Amino acid sequence: MLENITLQINEHVYLKDPVTSELGISIVGKSIDLLYELGFEDFTFKKLAVAVGSTEASIYRYFENKHKLLSYLTMWYWAWLEYRIAMGVINIESPTIRLKKCIQILTERVEEDGVFSQINEVKLNHIVIHESSKVYLNKQVDEDNQCGFFSSYKNIVKRVSDVVLEINKDFQYPHMLISTVIEGANHQRFFAKHLPRLTDVVEGKDTVVSFFQELVEKTIKH
Repeated sequence: MLENITLQINEHVYLKDPVTSELGISIVGKSIDLLYELGFEDFTFKKLAVAVGSTEASIYRYFENKHKLLSYLTMWYWAWLEYRIAMGVINIESPTIRLKKCIQILTERVEEDGVFSQINEVKLNHIVIHESSKVYLNKQVDEDNQCGFFSSYKNIVKRVSDVVLEINKDFQYPHMLISTVIEGANHQRFFAKHLPRLTDVVEGKDTVVSFFQELVEKTIKH
């Protein structure tokens, strides 16, 4: 059953769904490798074409530009995290324990998931941390939003926000809290690697997970 799972990505992001062909799947996998290695600024479809052994024209049949490709990868990542949360809490009745598990999944170090063999989730997590803000910090964000580009991100925020409201129905800022957790965790992972004096790294302990679990628990109670 797990081998047949596919994640639904908004159709406006691509011209042709990449999961429908071997070339499309290769484009997705190789683009993750190149974005991880080069960064978004130095990444080009010309370099991607070489990596997949095809032509630039063939890549443009799937994605209009590299911004759309980055949007696709980012949406896939959020859809994957929502899938992990859904599977991770499916048998947990207590909303308090469910929320703690949700925050763990949202903030912990990412490991490869054998369910989706065509995707390197560790490299994709690196891309999301370093590059995903470019998907919405631009002049066309409102247009993209109207087309549903950020539905995967909104879905995961709503899913976890609903658990917050199970615990405290009067809490006024559930979406603000969860989106802050997601973005904050990404920043702390970046700081830990590049600017360690801006965070609190403890060897042998994942302080990012424990910090945000404690932050959410105390904020909701307050």
